[in-house]
Amino acid sequence: MKRTIPLSAITVAIITGFAVNAAAYAGDGKLTLEMLYHPEQRQNFNAAPLTRLSWDNQNRLIESKVNKGVAELFVVNPTTWEKTALPADGNVLSILKAAKIDEKEIGKLADQLSARIKPETKSYIFTYKNDIWLLDLNAAKARALTNTPNEQEDEALLSPDAKTVAYLKGNDMYATDVATAKEKRLTTGGSETIFNGRLDWVYQEEVYGRGDFRAFRWAPDSKKLAFLSFDETKVPVYTLSGDHAQPVKTDRTRYPKAGDPNPITKLGVVDLNGKISWTQDPYAGKETLIVQVDWTPDGRLMAAWQDRVQTWLDLRIYDTKLNSKAVVKETSPAWTERLPLPHFLKDGSFIWESSRTGHHHLYHYDKNFQLVKAVTQGDWDVRSVHGVDEANNRVLFAANERNPIGNDEYSVNLDGSNLKRLTEEKGTHMVRWNETFTHFVDTWSSMTQTPKQALFTDAGVQVKLVDDAGVPTKYKELQLATVKHQQIKSRNGFPMESVLFLPPNFDSTKKYPVYQHLYAGPMAPQVRDMWNTNLYYHFLAQQGYVVWVMDNQSASNKGVSSAWPIHKKLGQLELQDQLDGLEWLRQQGFADMDRIALNGWSYGGYFTSYAMTHSKAWKVGFVGAPVTDWRFYDSIYTERYMGLPQENAEGYDKGSSLKAAKDLSGKILIMHGTMDDNVHPQNTVMFIDALAKGNKEYSLQLYPGQGHGVADAWQNWSLQKAKWKFLQDNL
Repeated sequence: MKRTIPLSAITVAIITGFAVNAAAYAGDGKLTLEMLYHPEQRQNFNAAPLTRLSWDNQNRLIESKVNKGVAELFVVNPTTWEKTALPADGNVLSILKAAKIDEKEIGKLADQLSARIKPETKSYIFTYKNDIWLLDLNAAKARALTNTPNEQEDEALLSPDAKTVAYLKGNDMYATDVATAKEKRLTTGGSETIFNGRLDWVYQEEVYGRGDFRAFRWAPDSKKLAFLSFDETKVPVYTLSGDHAQPVKTDRTRYPKAGDPNPITKLGVVDLNGKISWTQDPYAGKETLIVQVDWTPDGRLMAAWQDRVQTWLDLRIYDTKLNSKAVVKETSPAWTERLPLPHFLKDGSFIWESSRTGHHHLYHYDKNFQLVKAVTQGDWDVRSVHGVDEANNRVLFAANERNPIGNDEYSVNLDGSNLKRLTEEKGTHMVRWNETFTHFVDTWSSMTQTPKQALFTDAGVQVKLVDDAGVPTKYKELQLATVKHQQIKSRNGFPMESVLFLPPNFDSTKKYPVYQHLYAGPMAPQVRDMWNTNLYYHFLAQQGYVVWVMDNQSASNKGVSSAWPIHKKLGQLELQDQLDGLEWLRQQGFADMDRIALNGWSYGGYFTSYAMTHSKAWKVGFVGAPVTDWRFYDSIYTERYMGLPQENAEGYDKGSSLKAAKDLSGKILIMHGTMDDNVHPQNTVMFIDALAKGNKEYSLQLYPGQGHGVADAWQNWSLQKAKWKFLQDNL
């Protein structure tokens, strides 16, 4: 369950101040469910795409386009905006045709490869029919590097010198010399339970990044790789029965639930001859996680370790004999977040990111790993570091210092002085600097501003406004909700962010039914100061519903300290906050407090099931892919927030919807994909069993073959129709 990008959470679309056109797009300015979700009738309301701009390693501003499989690259003069075409080495389509790639595959491959092309890079790896291929722009050729079409190779990664490609076959690592296409097996012993260089399910989901299974990193000298090896022997197997097909498509995954055995993890280094050197376990006898692995610029191995329940984090540096020492140690009153690796400076010192104060800030350490000083501080958070401009003695980073629901770009001197905000317009900014930090390209939007893109100097002075798409014509033709953003104080005084979507022709003297959406999970806000084209809330507002979205304080992402109070008691404090929000809503006078629907998916599904079984505030609940007892969810995510169930039985019981099923209040629609390998259908099955035994009614929608989200267009259409009918029938 990802903290930053929850799969099924819907980011709020904030659109205000648009005039209603009498000759409306839908005839009367009204949206229909078909316009939003029908696979064949849905409409595209997106703004025009932005110009694709990037910087190359020669510090040039590059504009790139993909035109029918041909990558067109232009060098842009930042002063005059004159464009000079680069040599035509990007005709990927013709190269693939010459390599006799299947006609059915050429178009897709050409577009994917063309989008990756940069002026300084001439070699690209891609996969075709289970084999790894090289696209060589210098030679204008594409050729296969492996020849095992019946055996899949994946997670291919070119060495820094582009002479070797490393990859996985099954659960072992291999390397192929690019010049000769000669293959070398690097590891042995990979099996159903031993993963060499491949992340297991729980590590890719909760630590390294959903969908990325690569567990190896090239050393800077291209002569060796660091890799993780996982022993899954004791990890329980969970079976998803694929009854949506014949023959049955059963999926068996080793998945540790809270308190179950985790994979045993080792860190090793392998050279190109297959010689492996294993690091020693520095915490013998303790259960640990290895949450970061990489190399320092001078070629030393480094890794970040945490204890199983993630109360501490150690950054360890290894010498040439693979002996290590902990050079930075982090602890907290609750849990410690996985942290980025150091940002090294030329003198060997580094910038370290830490949430040790309860807010995420930057710290300067010297080359001997001694803390020099805090570079940033305050009741705000650094979101990402974009680089260290050593020539000007400053760090460049994104933060929410001005706007708790937005993102701005800043610079600060290494000694912590001269903090400057470099972005002016309010909203959420995404910045890309050139190599020497003299200019940056900024793409931004806000609650009321469609996306813009411009070039700026390093002082934040605009050089050229490149894109200002404006409000799409189709938006102007719609009757849209009036949207209001406000902060609401919780009972302990915390400012919770919220938005209201009020129906067109809203009358404050009337009472309106309320549709409330939330996610509620730690550090995963739904209210953000950015443009979004989700129109579902406007559709509901047109139908006479007030739409309400509010982030409880633990979900706000306003410093990890705002979430620490929920440690070992998920559900309990979030419910208090949401009830505080409803009390504010009641005081406004226009909400029919007897007709409130609550909607959530994933963690939001959990919270909806929890709220409907622990309060009577909501009449209707849409429960999507819910965790119904934290004992049923994966170990790494759950134990971070709840500890071990063996040591916190009371917290698990009080946070359980399953154990409170007999107390259900109101009508609920439960929705779940039958092949959800993330939040297992077991959660729903056991919940409806408990509801039945508690003599409680429920409605159920299952989505055959679907995972944690409903990806199939027709099944998603079925879901949206079912939700809309359930809302009309019960609210």
